Amino acid sequence: MTDIYKPYSNRTPDFQYQNAIREIMLEGIMREAASGVRTKTRVGIQMRFPVKNGCPLPTERDFAPERKTVPTIWRQAIGELIAFINGARTHEEISKYGCTWWRHFLLEKKCLKRGLEPGDNGPGSYGAAFHDFPTPDGAGFNQFLAVIKQMKDRPELKTHLVSPWIPFYTFRGEKFDQKVVICPCHGWCQFFIFDGKLVLHMKQRSGDFPIGVPNNMIQYFALLLMVAKVLDLEPMEYVHYVVDAHVYENQMDNINELISRTPRAFPTLKLNSDKKDLFAFRQEDFELEDYHPHPPINFPATV
Repeated sequence: MTDIYKPYSNRTPDFQYQNAIREIMLEGIMREAASGVRTKTRVGIQMRFPVKNGCPLPTERDFAPERKTVPTIWRQAIGELIAFINGARTHEEISKYGCTWWRHFLLEKKCLKRGLEPGDNGPGSYGAAFHDFPTPDGAGFNQFLAVIKQMKDRPELKTHLVSPWIPFYTFRGEKFDQKVVICPCHGWCQFFIFDGKLVLHMKQRSGDFPIGVPNNMIQYFALLLMVAKVLDLEPMEYVHYVVDAHVYENQMDNINELISRTPRAFPTLKLNSDKKDLFAFRQEDFELEDYHPHPPINFPATV
């Protein structure tokens, strides 16, 4: 699946990610956050990425560092989303798909606070919503299985939607019993089919632009490639919309360095598989080529 791209030499460097961070810094409002670290927040930022121009993995800093014991960052991001699609909700389950960073989030203290076993993100998590959405009969509803079938049967519909949000497990307060440690931040997916071409729009309720958003960009672009492969469609465009677009206060010292760097052309993400089952893909089915980023910048993550 490489002929979907322009030759690398013909790709145009993309400034949308960098310009989004500039907009946050110039127009954002400082606000308190549940984590205790304040954010500068801009509500409503959209980026559009035509597939022909390459895979939207930012080049302002390196997201493919060499790792000795675990997959590199972009692979972990793809592995994470594949884990969620397959219903994974615990750190142990997610790590089997090549993503290890949930050990930092699913701490025993946080899990016990929600009445959950250590390492369990709960029935309000991404994996539970995507793969086992609660139903009155208790059987659970597999949203991705259903949306793939609907796109095959009725490609013209405007209802090819998937949601990570289970409201009765995610609201918090005196009269609510929250059953998720980390509420889903991304994954409101809507697919569109136009004359044999596929577009994915992903809405994200909350996005940490220096750290989280680049991972979301490549993982949902990979999802577009996987779904297009399953449906025998040409992947056309990935649209990424972030509602609460923010930078944490403790990340701001390094922002000037990031936005001073000139973006380079996006890389090539290859899907090296003939699989036709969405649930069979793994992060090992992907390869990244033509990636020429600037040197790494370390941003603190807020857990």
